[in-house]
Amino acid sequence: MKAEFIVSDMTCNHCVQTITRAVQTAAPGARVQVDLDARRVSVEAAVEAAALQAAIAEEGYDVRLA
Repeated sequence: MKAEFIVSDMTCNHCVQTITRAVQTAAPGARVQVDLDARRVSVEAAVEAAALQAAIAEEGYDVRLA
């Protein structure tokens, strides 16, 4: 499944690394693409979008489905 999220407070490469790690922990093998300028995260994984959203939120980010 593919899911897209808007992470409004993602501002730097450290944020990108943290979010990517959180997603890949929740969904090992997930393909994560990040557009830092647009503050969008696209994920292709075998995990429900809600679980991915929760993993990002647990890292302290404001995240919503795009």
